[in-house]
Formats: sequence, C-alpha cells, structure tokens
Amino acid sequence: MPKQVLKAGSRPPWVGLAAAVWVQTAAGNPYNFPLYSPTLKSVMGYSQQQLTMLGVANDIGENLGIFPGIACNKFPPWAVLLVGVVSCFLGYGVLWLAVSQTVENLPYWLLWLALCVATNSSAWYGTAVLVTNMRNFPLSRGTVAGILKGYIGISAAVYTAIYSMVLSESASNLLLFLMLGLPILCLAMMYFIRPCTPASGEDSSVHVHFLFTQAASIVLAVYILTVTVLYDLSSLSKVVGYILVAIMVVLLTSPLAIPVKMTLFPTNNKKFGPQVPSSDSLAQEEGESTPADPLLLTPSSSAAYLGIESEDVSDVEFLLAMGEGAVKKKRRPRRGEDFKFGEAFIKADFWLLWFVYFVGVGSGVTVLNNLAQIGAALGVDDTTVLLCVFSFFNFLGRLGSGVVSEYFVRSKALPRTIWMTFAQTIMIATFLLYASALDGTLYVATALLGLCYGVQFSIMIPTASELFGLKHFGIIFNFMQLGNPIGALLFSGLLAGDVYDAEAALQGASTCLGPTCFRLTFLILAGLCGLGTLLSIILYVRIRPVYQSLYSEGSFRIPPSSDQ
Repeated sequence: MPKQVLKAGSRPPWVGLAAAVWVQTAAGNPYNFPLYSPTLKSVMGYSQQQLTMLGVANDIGENLGIFPGIACNKFPPWAVLLVGVVSCFLGYGVLWLAVSQTVENLPYWLLWLALCVATNSSAWYGTAVLVTNMRNFPLSRGTVAGILKGYIGISAAVYTAIYSMVLSESASNLLLFLMLGLPILCLAMMYFIRPCTPASGEDSSVHVHFLFTQAASIVLAVYILTVTVLYDLSSLSKVVGYILVAIMVVLLTSPLAIPVKMTLFPTNNKKFGPQVPSSDSLAQEEGESTPADPLLLTPSSSAAYLGIESEDVSDVEFLLAMGEGAVKKKRRPRRGEDFKFGEAFIKADFWLLWFVYFVGVGSGVTVLNNLAQIGAALGVDDTTVLLCVFSFFNFLGRLGSGVVSEYFVRSKALPRTIWMTFAQTIMIATFLLYASALDGTLYVATALLGLCYGVQFSIMIPTASELFGLKHFGIIFNFMQLGNPIGALLFSGLLAGDVYDAEAALQGASTCLGPTCFRLTFLILAGLCGLGTLLSIILYVRIRPVYQSLYSEGSFRIPPSSDQ
C-alpha cells in the first residue's frame, strides 16, 4: 500500500475516477505524433529514418515509467502529476518553437530529447491515476484498467477532432495546445486524484456505476468517430466545428454524474471500508484459529491493522511475537501475493508476460508511428480519419477486453492472457492484410490492428497486479511497458524506417509510394506475432492454477501476506 494511510470514513473513490478520465485523456498526448510529424519532417528537412527515430523518442518518453512507478510509492499523487505538468510544458514548448519556426535550426538531438521529455508526461499522468484508482477499486481491477486505458485510447480521436475543428489542422497550433492546455487541465484535476477508502464489493451500486461509465465512454467514442468523419467529408463551418467540440467536452464530463448523484441522493447501504483482512480471516484461510490480536499478525498486516507503516512497528514487540511463535519468518511470495520488483523480476511468468506484451505493442506501435506514411504510400492524402479509426478501435479493444476478461475471470477463473492470444492471432492476419495492399482493406486492417493493440494494454495491467500484487504495482507495470519503446526502436526505427528509405531510394525520391514501402516490415511483424501467440499459450497454461485459486468462488480473494 502507499505511504498514505486510508482511514475509514473518507470519501468514496468515484470523484477521483471522474477526474482520472480527464487526466488519462491528457496522458494520450503521444498519439498526436502522426498529426504533426509530417509538418515537422518538412519544416526541418528530415529523412524518413530521422522521422522514425523521433517516433522512437515519442514511444520511449511515453513508456519510460520506472521513475513514476517508484515515485507513486513515495509521494502523493499530486506530486507525481506535477512532474508530468512540468515535462509536458517544457517538452512540447521546444517542439512548438521548432515547428512554428520561432527559433530556427534547432539541433536534431535537442528535438529528440524534447520529444522524450514531452511524452514522458504521459507516464507520470498515467501512473498517478492508474495506481491510485487500482488501489481505490482493488476488487475491480480489470474493469478499472479497461476504463482508464480506454480513455487513453480514445484520446487520439479527441485530439484529432480538436485538431480538425478548432485548430485548423495547424501543427503549430496543436503543439501550442499541448504545451499550455494539458498542463492547465492536469493542474485543475490534481486535487481530486488521491487515495480514498476502497470501494467494497458488497456495494450493489458499484456495478451500476461502472456500467454507466463504460456506456458513457462508448457514446463518446461513437460520437467523436461520427463527427470527425462527417466533418472531414463535408464542408461545415468553423462555428459548427466549435459546437461539435463543445458537445464532446460535455460528454467527457459524464463520469462526474456518479459522484453528483451520490451527493444529491445518498443511500444508507453504502459499504466502504478498508479491504484489509483481519487476523481471523487470515487464520481461517490457513485453517488456524487465532484471536484478533494485532501482535499475532505479521509485521505488514499488523501495521495495516494498527493504521501505521510496517517500519513503525516496535522491533521489541515484533521479536517477542516471533519468540512466542505468533509470527513466522518471512518467506518468498507466491504468485498472487505482493512481490517486490526484484522478486518478480526473476520469475518466468514475469518475462513471459513481458515478451508477449512486447511483441503485441511493439508491432502495433510500428504501424501507429508510421500511419501517416503508410496512408500516403497507399494513396490516402488525408490520414486524420485513418488515425481516428485506429483510435476508436483501440478504445474498443481496451474497454472491451477489460469488461470481457473481468466476466470470464470471475465466472470461469479464465486467465486474462487468453485474450492476448486471440488478439495476436488476429494481428497475424491483419499484417498479412496490410502486406497484400488490396483495395479497400486499409481501413479494415487499421481497425483490426487498433482493436488488438488496445487489448494488449488492458490485459497486461490487471494480469500483472493479480500475479505480483498491488504493493509494488507501479514499478512492475511500468517495467512491463518498456516493451513499447523497445519494440518501437527495433521494429519501427531499425526495421520500418530502413525498409522505407531503401524503397524510396530505389524509386529515386525522398517519399516512397506503393505497397512495397512497408510490405517486408508487415511480413516480419506477422511472424513476430506468431511467436507472441505461442508464448501467450505457454503463459496461459502456467498461470491457470493461480487464477483458479484467486477466483475459485467467483470473486477475487485477497491472498494472505507473504510475511507469514
């Protein structure tokens, strides 16, 4: 648990979840790269290889979350968010100076570094709200991860709508908006992102509130996709565009209806309270009969019982308890219990999950980073709709996999990673579809890839928390996310960029046209997803007994402390 001690009687966590929706939308700022990358390439005179390496910087910054993961266990969420605010302002500020030509001839290395700093704000934003809300809703991890990661997924469509309807498709205006608008938004939400009394599984309204939040996000996604396509295909006035964006903003505030309703119409059956098992429950799980005495608990659970940190427990009391046999020596954690990062790092399941995620998101982000160039090579002049399609189905993959995996894990104790297996199988067919370059398949392939790409995120996060616990969840899931930038470096920077430039050289031009520009890249990515499918099956077989133990009675069972 974080340093802040949760006290009974504190407010329920729905206000924080509503605020997290806005912060998660801000955390989707790296998805804007395809919108301003063509302008950046032309203004600075970069080659495709140089632009691709900037895309790698985009992904490195977005997923370099080790420091936010450590910070979220040592500092309150507002402090973690504040670092994101500063990095967002500084990083996008440098990019705006370059694209607007306010300052000319900025060196390439400075822009590469600025892009890392700018998109690293996403890691600080996302870690603060995700870790806080996963702890605030410990019994609904898949649902919460799906909702929050879903809003990051739809954020690309939100930015596309703003870019097209308000910012006049100006890359300079977009970067100015990212530099000023996002920090202001996160500063406004900072107060509401904080630890609250965890939501109880016995509160019947929890399920209804989640359903409302999911439905609201779906309505928002459908609305943005519809109006973006209509605005692109018809010549609507700027005033109409402003109105459409205003409606979008209203839809983004819809999760706030839950805490408003709870305030205006309070009920007497709310059951909030710390989800800390008592000594009786811990003893019953191990077949023992032990009185509810704090000294008869382990150091960590005793600290939770007393409302203090474990290091604050008297060494004398602890040693006396050990001498009486009430406290056993610490053992290594079992899967499903709280692992330290070093303990998780040496586990085979940890690396299997990492490699499956690495292949899935690494191949997906390669297409995302090169989406504008893929569209141009296949004859699509305006790729904003293509990005919006990817964003919409990315959102559906994130939200849908969270909902579906949560249902099957509770009803069948089915490990969530089975959905990563299905997704990567579909990705094999999708990359072959891209490589074929058949007429009319570009949007279909982009939709399928967005869907499968989104699944990887929403499945990895709750799986990591279920296998290795929530205590050090921030650093564990952020290490997992390093699969994204490493995949971008290998598959996008070193593979797609080189193949594209080689084909362009054969055509005697700086811009490559035709299906051969990325065909070899797509075929290699299809093979990698085949490997990812095989590894995910192995992982599924290994962790099936863990899920049967955790969800044997249809609901998540909090494991006993590994300190026992």
